[in-house]
Amino acid sequence: MLSLALFASLPLLAATQTVLQEPTDYTSDEQFQTDILNSTNFYRSQHNASALAWNDTLADYATNYVTGCNFAHTGGPYGENLVAGCANATASIEVWGNEGKNYDFAAGQFTEGTGHFTQLVWKATTTVGCGRANCSGEHGTPGW
Repeated sequence: MLSLALFASLPLLAATQTVLQEPTDYTSDEQFQTDILNSTNFYRSQHNASALAWNDTLADYATNYVTGCNFAHTGGPYGENLVAGCANATASIEVWGNEGKNYDFAAGQFTEGTGHFTQLVWKATTTVGCGRANCSGEHGTPGW
């Protein structure tokens, strides 16, 4: 399960996309962090939001949580996005970024269908930390 626990301070939501692969960006800490930051900051730059820095405290929190392979929100102190079964870390961020196609910028309000996107580009956010685990179907959670 990749709980790209994009930990910030927004409402908690979940999205799932199923793909069966084991990419190196899930097994290499450095590549995982680079891919998360690059992909996240790509979407943020499209919406005039500043680039995020990596936060080890948030990453540790996310990693400790996802190792249980329970695809549910923590109810903890941070906002979070969850995703499972994506081909790689970049594809995981893309799931949330693609919700922007349905966001009503004129209304500027939270919706269930676009909540991951709004958290991804939330301008007040300054750092991100993500965790991942290979769940391989444990507790019904597909792949990473």
